[in-house]
This record gives sequence, structure tokens and C-alpha cells, in this order.
Amino acid sequence: MSYEPQQSPVAPMATSRLWTAGASGGLAVIILLVLAVMQPAVAGWMVMGAVAVAFTTWFVNRRPVSGAAYAPLVSEIPAEATGDTGLMTDVFEASFDPMMIISGGEADDIAGRRIVLANAAARELFPVSAAGGLLVAVIREPTVLEAIDDALFTGEASRVDYISGGANERHWRAQVHPLPEREGFAYEGQVRPEALVLLTLKDETDLRRIERMRVDFLANASHELRTPLASLSGFIETLKGHAKDDPKARDRFLDIMATQADRMSRLVADLLSLSRIELNEHIAPDGRVDLSRATSDVLDAVSVLSRERQVTVEADLGIGGADVIGERDEIVQVVQNLVDNALKYSSAGGKIEVTIERGRTLDETFQSRMADSTRLSLVTPDREQGARYVVVTVRDHGPGMAREYLPRLTERFYRIEGQKSGERQGTGLGLAIVRHIVIRHRGALSVESAVGSGALFAAAFPLAPDRKSVATQPIEEIF
Repeated sequence: MSYEPQQSPVAPMATSRLWTAGASGGLAVIILLVLAVMQPAVAGWMVMGAVAVAFTTWFVNRRPVSGAAYAPLVSEIPAEATGDTGLMTDVFEASFDPMMIISGGEADDIAGRRIVLANAAARELFPVSAAGGLLVAVIREPTVLEAIDDALFTGEASRVDYISGGANERHWRAQVHPLPEREGFAYEGQVRPEALVLLTLKDETDLRRIERMRVDFLANASHELRTPLASLSGFIETLKGHAKDDPKARDRFLDIMATQADRMSRLVADLLSLSRIELNEHIAPDGRVDLSRATSDVLDAVSVLSRERQVTVEADLGIGGADVIGERDEIVQVVQNLVDNALKYSSAGGKIEVTIERGRTLDETFQSRMADSTRLSLVTPDREQGARYVVVTVRDHGPGMAREYLPRLTERFYRIEGQKSGERQGTGLGLAIVRHIVIRHRGALSVESAVGSGALFAAAFPLAPDRKSVATQPIEEIF
């Protein structure tokens, strides 16, 4: 395919105006010459005036037309002649960043701010149509609204960073740019100019999470690794000194050093796992996982440890109907951490109960399952009409917890007072990992406990759609 250079559609118009000016000036000269023959007394002055008029008209019309003077010409050009019909509309619609054009209305009327246009990315993010709607019904962040008002009524462009609410926080950079005024809507019988701004939202969640992951990892690692490293250094110095010739002391110290090294290895692994989950927390998984089978695999894996500790594990998992939307490895990690936590606080001869409940609403997910206990929601998802969940509950019959400790259970490295040492070893990151995985899966997490009666954790994941119902849908509805 070859392309030929095209003449600008404005050039023929400018040429036409030039010839028109020249012809008009020439006609004026001819007329004045005739008059000069009839009236010789004024002939000289009239001819000079005609020549001046003709030259001025030709000079003015031969200048390149620009700015406001271009508008009448451009408005006369057919859209097809420019070769870019609908191009700007297509660019606006195809942008990955949410973009909205907002009109101002009255300066003191906040409800008068309207969305004139919204591209596909904005319509996907907010409940707004392509034709727009009220701005305050879509964006309620005060700093963004103030920036929009400044651009509308003072012409000042600005950038604002803010965090959107909800269970999954997202970091946004809002860029506001004033646009030229246009003829607005009819108001009290008159049409007046309307102030406009372009609002562009840039998702910076990934950048912020990467930076926070780096800072948190360095802070946590440097703090938590300091103690085992100091312990290892001390035992190494001891083994180099008076204990090097004592086989019994040497073996005992080496066992302690191996335990500390193992603790550091688990700590680093948990920190990396937590950082990775937090990094992708705003990206919901789209896989399909059989929660019953995943839970059964976890219970098989811990069966040896439970027998060693003489703890009985009772499971009511059922068969089928427990498919959830999620990522298998992360869901297995949730169940694994909850069961490990229950084993940690169960004494010999104790019992752990693991159950799966299907098709629960959000209210049913948070219902109490222990008598005379304190219940607290640790993760609450955004409510969606008709949403159903599959809930896995893990209950132990250990010492339990007082109500004042429950809100801090999912904090990193938090240990309940009086339970920081002894046989209950751990990195203090297990429940923090559970919380962030549940958030990423748009699920729910709650805890119930009573002193002397143990604790119960319930993790809920969104129920996956029935395979049969999906298979019977028309292809155009699925895609």
C-alpha cells in the first residue's frame, strides 16, 4: 500500500481568498479609471486610493491564518478531509488509565460537578456510564475534589496522591488539568461557557507496595535476626574457648546452634512469603480450588506431628461443592498455618476440629460458633449482592485468649504476653500471612476465643460458579 502526500485542506481556501482579493482590487482600479476619464480633477487621488485598497486587501489575505482566525476555516473542513475522524475519541477510550472530563457548573454548588465523558478504564473502575453522571457519586476523596475545583475555577493544574478505601487498598495519583471552555448547557434560558477539566488516575499500587516491601523486609529482618545471630556468635566463641575439649558441651551447643539456624531460615522464608503476598494483594486470583481436597492434603501432612503430640484431629470436610476462587498454594498455606497454630496451643490428649461449610452468606460466615466466647472480625470483604462463600473453621481446645488480645493477633511478630517462650516456637508471622492471603482472595477472617475454652478461626473464600451453569451459558455471555 502506497501513500501520496495530500495538500492541506486549508491551502485551497487561502489561495481562493487571495484570488478573490486580487480580482476585487483589479475591478476597483478599472472602475476608478473610468471615473477618472469622466472627472480628471480627482483622477490622480482616486487611482492612488484604489491601488492602496487593492494592495492592502491582497497583503492581509495572503498571511498564514492561525489561532482564533483558523477556527472559521477549520469548522468548514469536512471531518473526512483531515484523515483522523474519531482518532482522539479512540485514544481517549483506549487509554489504560481511567480518564474523565468534568464540568464545573456553579462555583459554590458541589453537586453541580458532573462527569461529561468517561473512558472504558474509568467505567470499569467506577459505577459511571460513558455519558457520565454526578462526580460526588463516584469520587468522594476531599483532596481530589479540591484539586478539581482549583482547576475549574482558577485554571491551576495539580497532582494529588490518595489511597482508595475498601478491603483492598489501592494507591492512586490523580492528575487534574484545566481544559478550554466550551458552550455549556442551557440554564435559565441562556447558554453560557462551561469550565472543564481532565482528570487522569494513575495506579501506583505496585510501586508503593514494592517500596514498602523493601523497607519492611529490611526492618523486620534486621530486628528479628539480631537475637539468633547474637546467640550463634556467643556459642561459636564458647566452642572456640573452654568448651572445645568438652564433647558433651560441644554437642549440646551445636544442637542449640542448629535450632537457631533453623529459626532464622524459617523467619527469612516467612518474611519473603509475606512480602510476596502483600505485593500482589490488590490482584485477585482467578483460579479454581477444591477447598475440601486442599484441607485434606494439609491434614495428611500434619498427621505425623499430631500423633507425636498426642493430639486428635477431627475433620468434617464433606465431598464436592467446595470449589472456591483462589490460588491453591496460598489457600493451602492458610489452612496449614491455622492447623499449625492449633497444634501449637493444644496439649497432649487435646482435640482439634476442622470443618468446611458451603454456600454461606457474609452474615452467616461471621456468625458465632462457640458458646460464651468473644468474636472479632479480622478481615471483612466488600459486600457484593448475592455473594456466597465456603468457610473452613479450625478450633482448638487450648488455653484460649482474653478479648483484649484479639485485635492484634494478625500483627507481625505479635505474641500474647506469657506465651513468648517455651515449647511454642514460631516466627510470629503465621496469622499475618493468613490475613493477607484472605484479603487478596476477597475473603473473610474471624476469630472466637474464651479463656480456658480454646480458640476458633474461620477463613472464608468466594464460592466458585457452578461448572454446569457456566457450560450452559452462551459463549458471548461468558466472554
